[in-house]
Amino acid sequence: MNRTLVSLALISPLLLAAGCGSATQTATPSPADSAGPATTAPADPVTTPLPTSSTPSTVAAGLLPPTSTKEIEVDRAIETQPTVTGARFGRHKGFDRVVIDLKGDLPGYTARWVPKLVQDGSGDAVDVKGGAYLQLTITPAVAHTEAGKPTWTGGPIFQTKLGNVRNVVRTGDFEGVVSVGVVLGRKAPFRVLEQKNPYRLVVDIAH
Repeated sequence: MNRTLVSLALISPLLLAAGCGSATQTATPSPADSAGPATTAPADPVTTPLPTSSTPSTVAAGLLPPTSTKEIEVDRAIETQPTVTGARFGRHKGFDRVVIDLKGDLPGYTARWVPKLVQDGSGDAVDVKGGAYLQLTITPAVAHTEAGKPTWTGGPIFQTKLGNVRNVVRTGDFEGVVSVGVVLGRKAPFRVLEQKNPYRLVVDIAH
C-alpha cells in the first residue's frame, strides 16, 4: 500500500495536519514528548477508557483546538509492523482527544473523511449514526498476536460521551492494516500528533 508523504514535522517525528480531498496542512515543530503540552496525552482521567487503555499522565493544557479539516496521509517504511494495543479518549477545552496506543515502531497512517464506516474485509456497514465520520487507517500494523489473539479487546464500538466525539470504532484488523473510525456529532477541524516513549497516535478533534 504505497502512499506519498505529504506532511511530516512535529515531535521527532511529529505531524500536525488535517483535511479534505488531497489538500494538506504543514505542521510546526514541537518539543519532545515529555517537555510540553503539545506533545503529551491528556492528564485528566479519560472520560471512558477503553478496555486496553491506561490513564494518561500528562496534560494537554495550553494546546489550542485544531483549525483545519484537511485530510492527511503519511507513508512510512518500517521493517516490523507494530501492534495496536488499545485506545483512550478524553475531553479538553475546545477539543476531544483519541489516543491509539502502539507497541513497536511508528507506522504510516491516513486520516480521511468518509460518508460512513464499514468493516474492513467484509465491507459491511457499521451500525453507528453521527453527523460526520473520520477514518484513521494505520499501516503496516496489526491488532492481534501471532496466535490470532486480539491485542485490542472489547468493542468494536466504544461510546465516549465527549463534546463532539460520540464513538470510537475498531473497523478493521485485516492484512496488515488496522482501521479506526471516529463518529462525530459534526464535521470539525482535527489534527494528528505523533508521540513516542512509547509510540502512539493522537487525534484531536474540535468541539
